[in-house]
Amino acid sequence: LIYDSFAQYLVMEKGYDKDLLTLAPDNLDFCCKGLVLDIEEGNFLKLAEDGTVLRASHGTKSMTSEEILETYGRREWKHFSTVSGMVSRSAKYYLYDNYFDLPGALLCARVVDTLDQHDGQKKYDFWKDMVAAIQHNYKISAFKEDCGMYFPEVKSHPDKYLQRCPESVKKWLKQLKSAGKILLLITSSHSDYCRLLCEHILGNDFEEYFDIVITNALKPGFFSHTPNQRPFRTLENDEEQEALLSLDKPGWYSQGNAIQLYELLKKMTGKLDPKVVYFGDSMHSDIFPARHYSNWETVFILEELLGDKVMVPAEAESEPLDKKAKYEEDQPKTHYFVSKQWGSFFVDRLPGLENAEETLVCTWSCRCISTYSTIAIPSLEAIADLPLDYRFTRFSSNNSATAGYYPSPPRALLPNEESDTMK
Repeated sequence: LIYDSFAQYLVMEKGYDKDLLTLAPDNLDFCCKGLVLDIEEGNFLKLAEDGTVLRASHGTKSMTSEEILETYGRREWKHFSTVSGMVSRSAKYYLYDNYFDLPGALLCARVVDTLDQHDGQKKYDFWKDMVAAIQHNYKISAFKEDCGMYFPEVKSHPDKYLQRCPESVKKWLKQLKSAGKILLLITSSHSDYCRLLCEHILGNDFEEYFDIVITNALKPGFFSHTPNQRPFRTLENDEEQEALLSLDKPGWYSQGNAIQLYELLKKMTGKLDPKVVYFGDSMHSDIFPARHYSNWETVFILEELLGDKVMVPAEAESEPLDKKAKYEEDQPKTHYFVSKQWGSFFVDRLPGLENAEETLVCTWSCRCISTYSTIAIPSLEAIADLPLDYRFTRFSSNNSATAGYYPSPPRALLPNEESDTMK
């Protein structure tokens, strides 16, 4: 849906190639978290923890090791220091680090393919049109105005796009609240869309699960901006009202900043430094800023941890196709596909020079996890049944790069003899 809503805009409003409107099923293999788009070159890059390029594609087409070495060499990619400082806005590159962004990555790659076909460009300037497509579909008034393709479709068919929250997670949220914890929901979505999602996922009583709801939080700015730059606002009928000088009581607010929120938490808990544990699925918008600016504990929700868990039993593999399809339908919904084009999210081989030993290195995405998260889990469901006083091992303990993964580290990161099965 996200892909279609952007492609439709580029074709209808900006005159791009109509081929963009049709997707073949294998196109989706291109989608992989942690890629960086080198906008001017039209190249997508997968970076090692030291900033060298591990894999790359021009548009959707994979570059060979030779092409990578010729274009990028064996040195740190030129924008790596700004990317790794998590500087968000740049006309030079874009970081794809969450699932909502990935369809845009595929579309940009296909735009590069079509531009090359027609006029063999060397430098690309489609990015401004991509930004316009995002604005058109996601601007704050789009939900109310039924503007673009995205919101009208989700409103009409929520069941097609949204999974209901498992009972175990709802129970866990209630347990936390009964145990005297203060529960916050902080989202960059506007209040009207947030309400649609939460009513569908948690139920019409969803507000009872949370003490404080903050919508249109505009993360990561929520963490990095001062109260003057980003004051809290109250809402009336989903319209933002005047700015508040301070946050005095729990409730539903819009925009805002972590500094004033923390003052309210001090007041509500009666503690000088209340501990906050923040759950998020975007390194760039959630985990890095919550840790870096607010020094909160961070739990990274990382579906890639499901990557090598769903194994098809050997006997199923040798069955005839008609039976196999039936078996696959019965599989749990946690199917997680590793992109064939991009490989593991966690590690990769350095592009080999002639006859050189191949070396496995951690990706930059993987390094960020152990640097900025307290722990990483595949889903909330994975921890919902644990006792509330369960003690997790943190990433920082004995500086292990795998300590904080719960329930277990990704296989790709385990020493060779343990990961031989993967090969």
